[in-house]
Amino acid sequence: MGIRLGCVADDFTGATDLANNLVRAGMRVVQLIDVPPPGAERPVDADAVVIALKSRTVPAADAVDASLRALAWLRSAGAEQIYFKYCSTFDSTPAGNIGPVTEALMDALGTDFTIATPAFPDNGRTVFKGHLFVGDVLLSASGMRHHPLTPMTDPDLVSVLGAQTARPVGLIDHTVVGRDATAVRARIDELREQGAGIAIVDAVSNDDLVRLGAAVQGMPLVTAGSGLAIGLPANWGFTPSHAAAQLPPPGGHRAVISGSVSAATNQQVQEFLRTGRPAFSVDPLRVAAGADVSGEALAFAEARLADGPVLCYSTEAPEAVRTVQTRLGAAEAGELVERTLARVAAGLVERGVRQLVVAGGETSGAVVRALGITGLRIGPQIDPGVPWCAAALPGGDTLHITLKSGNFGGPGFFTDSFALLDREVS
Repeated sequence: MGIRLGCVADDFTGATDLANNLVRAGMRVVQLIDVPPPGAERPVDADAVVIALKSRTVPAADAVDASLRALAWLRSAGAEQIYFKYCSTFDSTPAGNIGPVTEALMDALGTDFTIATPAFPDNGRTVFKGHLFVGDVLLSASGMRHHPLTPMTDPDLVSVLGAQTARPVGLIDHTVVGRDATAVRARIDELREQGAGIAIVDAVSNDDLVRLGAAVQGMPLVTAGSGLAIGLPANWGFTPSHAAAQLPPPGGHRAVISGSVSAATNQQVQEFLRTGRPAFSVDPLRVAAGADVSGEALAFAEARLADGPVLCYSTEAPEAVRTVQTRLGAAEAGELVERTLARVAAGLVERGVRQLVVAGGETSGAVVRALGITGLRIGPQIDPGVPWCAAALPGGDTLHITLKSGNFGGPGFFTDSFALLDREVS
């Protein structure tokens, strides 16, 4: 039997975030890193497949091309419904990439309508009257207004998405979503008659997402953050099951790689430092000057891995990030950090690390590619939107890895994640 749900995610942490919610709702999920190359197609033993792309901040044309290739693979594997997953903070620019990718997928699937909602109430992302809130504040007042690549200064999602698409964008507001699936479907029919091609959907609770999930049963394409995933598996009869999250037992050393500059990850780094655990700070300016920073980090870690988790980080406050970007340029600074942290991660695995926490979407993408990981089996949730995963390494060993979105997790996430792995998987 082919897979039921095929998912295209625009970054690596977002992919595991989505897969985590599907697993919690009872689906067995495999996450693929990029689109498998021609000739590599094979049956996938899973109910859902998530293809993780690194397409959030690339040029829109490149994002569209990658997403269409992912769509073609998923359709060939038998996917009955397609899910385009983006960030719960709707990370984008006036040129895309959410709108262009959505329209390209719609055209390829021959569908004239889809929905869009980044809502994920479990992580404080809610949509009300078409406006996105992060916790108790509008998106434009959150830390996302300082994002170095995709600063979000407009919380009106109808406006944001409308600027990126040729199709008119409508709204399904909370008074409709709060009723039932029938009311949502009736509103969809109304918007279609008015000429809309995409609808932003309000959601302020998980119940809203469950009702929305039922309403879009059979819709060829849905687009959302990871929150909607809690409402879709029931359409195929799946129910929550611990068995869907089973992983092999962990072993080896433990380490953390952090490249995110988000407020949440900054707190996590500071909490790790506060506890006195070993940590090595990567300075992009020293990397740019030619210093062997990755070698220094590995030497630092190797002497301490036997005593517990070691942190290698480039996470800094917004002011420090802006200083580095002014000196090196935003793109160059980001690439330097990603390459350095990816080399460190590969070196750590060579030195026996088999439990690895990675913070930041761009960093996660660089790390999994450096490690040659092509697929992940999704396991138990650490925090909302963040699961442990298992990947096969050359030679037969298993690497337990979690790819954490920069905005997710509590202050103690780095150490809490290892405690949960001991408790849930060992």
